[in-house]
Amino acid sequence: QVHLVESGGGSVQRGGSLRLSCQANGYSWGSFCAGWFRQTSGKEREGVGTIDRDGRTTYAESVQGRFTISHDADKNTLYLQMNNVKVEDTAMYYCASDQRTLGYCRGGLKSSAFEHMGQGTQVTVYS
Repeated sequence: QVHLVESGGGSVQRGGSLRLSCQANGYSWGSFCAGWFRQTSGKEREGVGTIDRDGRTTYAESVQGRFTISHDADKNTLYLQMNNVKVEDTAMYYCASDQRTLGYCRGGLKSSAFEHMGQGTQVTVYS
């Protein structure tokens, strides 16, 4: 059973940067399609971006050019680098993984395309 744990959330000023991390218990991120999602109270969960086993990434239009997803094989860690953050980026952020497609991302930014999701880490952007 894959267990995902996010870290790195916190408060950051508008225009600043923050890096979120996610670890999977004993599994290699290179074998997953991985993704980041976010959700604010009263809204549906929104896909932020995905990365496949070959490092190919896709991003939501709202974060394109500001956020970067990567994974470090040595540290077995998935990252979300958030730059030039906006107040509207405030949300609970979740990492997600799926092995059913052998590491390739077929389902886009839909949370239903992912088998496993972590408990989340809160990001608050203040002005």
